[in-house]
Amino acid sequence: MAKILIISCTKIRDVSCIACLKCFKAAELKEGEFAKYDSVQIVGLSGCGDCPGLVMPKVGLVMEMADYLLQEIDAIHIGTCVVRARNTAACPIDIDGIKAKLEGKFGKPVVIGTHNY
Repeated sequence: MAKILIISCTKIRDVSCIACLKCFKAAELKEGEFAKYDSVQIVGLSGCGDCPGLVMPKVGLVMEMADYLLQEIDAIHIGTCVVRARNTAACPIDIDGIKAKLEGKFGKPVVIGTHNY
């Protein structure tokens, strides 16, 4: 079972995607970017840290807490809301750059996107 941490857009979460229901539904049905896993468990959902791009320290805190709680995280998904914020709302995040930094620092695969809804 793939244990997934989702990074969501702090500004969009609960505005255009209420309660991240789309991500949870896609994970349950193994749709979108979750289709590649045999089974999925969302073990964490965290905001990005807000603009101007505080993703690295925010994920660092999440990973520290996961270690403390002995909670494995197999992969990090950058939520579709972050991708949409970047493409339509002038979000300053460099998604490919953050993906590379997260993979380098935490040694976990980073997937861009969660669902197609």
